[in-house]
Amino acid sequence: MAIANLLNNKGMLPEKYRTMDRAEMENRIREIKEKLGEKLFIPCHHYQKDEVVQFADSIGDSLQLAQVAAANKKAEHIVFCGVHFMAETADMLTTDEQVVYLPDMRAGCSMADMADIYQTEEAWVQLQQIFGDTLIPLTYVNSTAAIKAFTGRNGGACVTSSNAKKMVKWAFTQKERLFFLPDQHLGRNTTFELGIPLEQMAVWNPISGKLEFEGNVEDIKVVLWKGHCSVHQGFTVENVREVREKYPEMTIIVHPECCRDVVEVSDMNGSTKFIVDTINAAPTGSSWAIGTEMNLVKRIIAEHPDKKIISLNENMCPCLTMNRIDLPHLLWALEIIENGEEGNVIQVDKEVTKEAILSLDRMLTLA
Repeated sequence: MAIANLLNNKGMLPEKYRTMDRAEMENRIREIKEKLGEKLFIPCHHYQKDEVVQFADSIGDSLQLAQVAAANKKAEHIVFCGVHFMAETADMLTTDEQVVYLPDMRAGCSMADMADIYQTEEAWVQLQQIFGDTLIPLTYVNSTAAIKAFTGRNGGACVTSSNAKKMVKWAFTQKERLFFLPDQHLGRNTTFELGIPLEQMAVWNPISGKLEFEGNVEDIKVVLWKGHCSVHQGFTVENVREVREKYPEMTIIVHPECCRDVVEVSDMNGSTKFIVDTINAAPTGSSWAIGTEMNLVKRIIAEHPDKKIISLNENMCPCLTMNRIDLPHLLWALEIIENGEEGNVIQVDKEVTKEAILSLDRMLTLA
């Protein structure tokens, strides 16, 4: 992340935005959107607050939004309402003439931050010493541009929760073993469902710099980075048990970033798009418990009054880093553009972009 922006006033929300009322902010945002027209594009992730989503030009998951932004050649200014790695991907996929902004530079992703590039490079050296040239790296798109570049220059690719199975199958046509980062749960759930037993999966701990595994290392087929989504790891088997007892008729659908034991006892699991599409297609009167981010679950509930829908864990917090993007920060970013000022720009190094695009392109070509 652009640390310099956090250390000076340019990276902090000006005081005037803290005292404006909601109606005034909304009116100003509408004015700027109308003034800039097609020069402005606001992609918005599913997990954003409704106060921000109302101004979205496109709503979706991270890669989908980056691709939509890249396809929109008329937009000069792309204000990405998501988190840092998403804005990075948008910057890498758009042209040099297009500028990508992140309304709050502090809007990071705890999962992405769990895979530091320096720790990853050190891990790769040690894993090569253990396994030789038998590993191929795959990274979830929920990772930094530097990690995407790492996979690109080492013959690997990116994956999404939607195409993870397809990409894992491809990876095993390239090498004997898989190095999956940064989310151990998506990696574990995907490879297990493709037939690889848990006994053949090891975990790389970047803090200790050691492989966590009991048995013969020659049996290892998958090395999982010890990272996770703080939101999805919050869903538990106990949550599932409670829903089963209280609402036995409910279908439980969860995201594959949830722990393996939660996925195992749920009825269905899949990407954000899969969850949204499944509920959209569900018959009137059906009942659902959804294990994913709370802002999205609340929006799904509001959009489907004909169905009984609850969160799998009704005490679950929304994604706190995603929620840093709010009305004041969105308006601030738009006024920066309107006034021709500089600030909140996401710009990925060209060499990093070149290698990361290799990783993204391998995925986009195959998936």
